[in-house]
Amino acid sequence: MRDAVSTLVLDSAGLSGWIAQDRKIAGLLQAFYELGADPVVGANTIIEVTHARVNARRLDWVLSRVRVEPVTEQAARAAARLLKGAGLHGHKYAIDATVAEMALRQPGPVVMLTSDVDDMSRLCGGKVGLIGL
Repeated sequence: MRDAVSTLVLDSAGLSGWIAQDRKIAGLLQAFYELGADPVVGANTIIEVTHARVNARRLDWVLSRVRVEPVTEQAARAAARLLKGAGLHGHKYAIDATVAEMALRQPGPVVMLTSDVDDMSRLCGGKVGLIGL
């Protein structure tokens, strides 16, 4: 899966781990960096990882090293279609759906670091490589 990767998508677990300097995530990021993969996060993933104890300087540093994709109306509608197609609905899956939608429109091959392999697998339909965290 790591042979040729153009885009590395980070869900909230991936982004949180990078902010927290988790060794496993740091190793994965380094490996994908060496392959030339472009790291990407969805704008609403920033909301998911931000809380009172997050290191704001570290968050800013990490965000300066990734491409942040906006969640537009078109993206939100496409994410809603993904939810419907996967038989999912509600706020529990809303951000996952926007992350999946964003991953699906990135230059491929695409790999995602995620804590939710099951739902992302349903949403991405096998079109995105998933690495569980």
